[in-house]
Amino acid sequence: MYIYDGNIKLDAVLDMPVKKEGKCPLCIIIHGFTGYKEEPHLEAVRKTMNEVGVATLRVDMYGHGKSEGEFEHHTLHKWISNALAIFDYAKTLDFVSEIYLCGHSQGGLLSMIVAPMERDVVKLLIPMSPAIVIPKGARSGNLLGTPFDPNHVPEILHSWDGRDLDGNYVRVAQTVDTDAAIKNFRGPVLLIHGDDDGAVPYSDSVDAAKKYENCTFVTIEGDDHCYGKHLDKVTEAIRDYLVKFMENR
Repeated sequence: MYIYDGNIKLDAVLDMPVKKEGKCPLCIIIHGFTGYKEEPHLEAVRKTMNEVGVATLRVDMYGHGKSEGEFEHHTLHKWISNALAIFDYAKTLDFVSEIYLCGHSQGGLLSMIVAPMERDVVKLLIPMSPAIVIPKGARSGNLLGTPFDPNHVPEILHSWDGRDLDGNYVRVAQTVDTDAAIKNFRGPVLLIHGDDDGAVPYSDSVDAAKKYENCTFVTIEGDDHCYGKHLDKVTEAIRDYLVKFMENR
């Protein structure tokens, strides 16, 4: 299926709970930088949510996966626009009782930014290994290991996987205020991060967890950015949290 953000077609998959009686929650799941909706860690999260009674909506964002747009020209502003279009679609689904938002890496950062924009709708926020380092690095002059002059942003940078990235990506990222986004979301947050993450600093999530008003922080000990060692611990944390959360709704 597809969701349209203006004239941009976003590839999406809607998965229903294993057992569904009446209305159910829906969780929007967003992948990360260079990622896509079928990545193993996202599939595992989707499966866990479906098993405990939550529908999931996974979407390839602009320039990623099977969606339209060129990777080189994607920015956080375009992803924010994508996310708002996804929310507009989710709000039309008559089986949905409430909406949750989950994102990994850049998708985790995006979820943190978008949650306060949809504060009346997002009943639970789940950032996974959020790439708070992206706006920090854009301002300091190092984008995921690529150095540059932050006061004179080049027209083209090279991403960590060798692909070109438009300088507008950095210019947009420099404007992102993660602290303001955290301050403006007062709903419940489940923040998950591996403490052996070599891609984005674990310490950024430690700091973010302290700033949220209502945050449960789960450390996946000895694990990397995409939970290649202890993915079961991630799904266990999500399962346990969701079961208790939904029991109290």
